[in-house]
Amino acid sequence: MSASSASYAAQHTLKHFRWVNGHADVWAVFRDAEALRALVIGLAEPVRADGVTAVCGIESRGFLLGAAVAVELGVGFVPVRKGIGLLPGDKAFGQTAPDYRGLRHTLRLQREMLGEGDRVLLVDDWIETGAQAATVRAIVEQCGAAWAGCSVLVDQLSDDRRACIGPVRSVLRAAELPADALALPAPGSPKELETATQGPPPARELEA
Repeated sequence: MSASSASYAAQHTLKHFRWVNGHADVWAVFRDAEALRALVIGLAEPVRADGVTAVCGIESRGFLLGAAVAVELGVGFVPVRKGIGLLPGDKAFGQTAPDYRGLRHTLRLQREMLGEGDRVLLVDDWIETGAQAATVRAIVEQCGAAWAGCSVLVDQLSDDRRACIGPVRSVLRAAELPADALALPAPGSPKELETATQGPPPARELEA
């Protein structure tokens, strides 16, 4: 990603990002046409030369971002559904490891959508534990396709999880986001400055 594309996407994301009742909220980025365009380019730019033939996205935010990045790259989009949502035909599926809430998810895609010769990128808004991304990788490889890694808006993945995820490109690291005011100690607390410099708490609902 060029420095200008990266900084432009990050600038627009930070302009609209907010914490609401302790939850990270990126929806306003999608409402601003210029910000959304900057974000899509920021997600696509690092992988333009990687030979990607298909983009996967996990419902729901992954559907929006993944499809937009697929259009930007000139390739097709493959939806990954959670739970029991309708998905006709033969399916490849896998179950995630427990996420930050201790929940497991069954992820599915249509098997005929991918095969040998495909190189697949996962696009999402946030990666934290990597439970869903690792499962999508296993499903993609189960279909005979190659894995190109992830392109995400916010990277909060720990270093010990990166080996099973593969390359992760991001517009922002979680530490670059403004701190959640609700997570900060009361004014005057000795821990106030230390906490404020540590970045936001876990993203909770925004997990890829």
